Amino acid sequence: MSKYKSEPWLQKELLRHIQLLLYSFNHWTGKHLIANHQSPITNSPLETAILLFHADSVVVSHGLQTDPILNYGNQKALDLWKMDWQTFTATPSRYTAEPMERNEREQLLAQAKSQGYISNYRGIRIASTGDRFYIDKAIIWNVVDIEGKLWGQAATFRDWEMIL
Repeated sequence: MSKYKSEPWLQKELLRHIQLLLYSFNHWTGKHLIANHQSPITNSPLETAILLFHADSVVVSHGLQTDPILNYGNQKALDLWKMDWQTFTATPSRYTAEPMERNEREQLLAQAKSQGYISNYRGIRIASTGDRFYIDKAIIWNVVDIEGKLWGQAATFRDWEMIL
């Protein structure tokens, strides 16, 4: 089995996407997405991808489709939503929220799109198994390149709590 089948998040196009995640997070917030990671230049794109995939915080992103599809989730995200990589990256991002929470989620994404990012979001999300959880202190941001072209949106958070 090739490395890309066992670790699909190391594919060349995803290495570029990960660089965009880091660049745009820093662009909007002035902070670094990976703790103690000052610049994508200090690590190779491959090393950066490994660091982000195994980071302590959840990191997810989706593209620009009419019904955006998730295009990245690190290990914390895969564990929390209880999906493997292939399932996660084929899922419309709206399915990360319950139907009654989707309108609020859409409003937040629109707000982030117009402002560049929002922080301190708290909301309810749902795993593929139906398990529900609160996310807290989430940051949602536009994924942009150095020219300002929009590539999608992403979110990160460290704090979540299962709802029993």
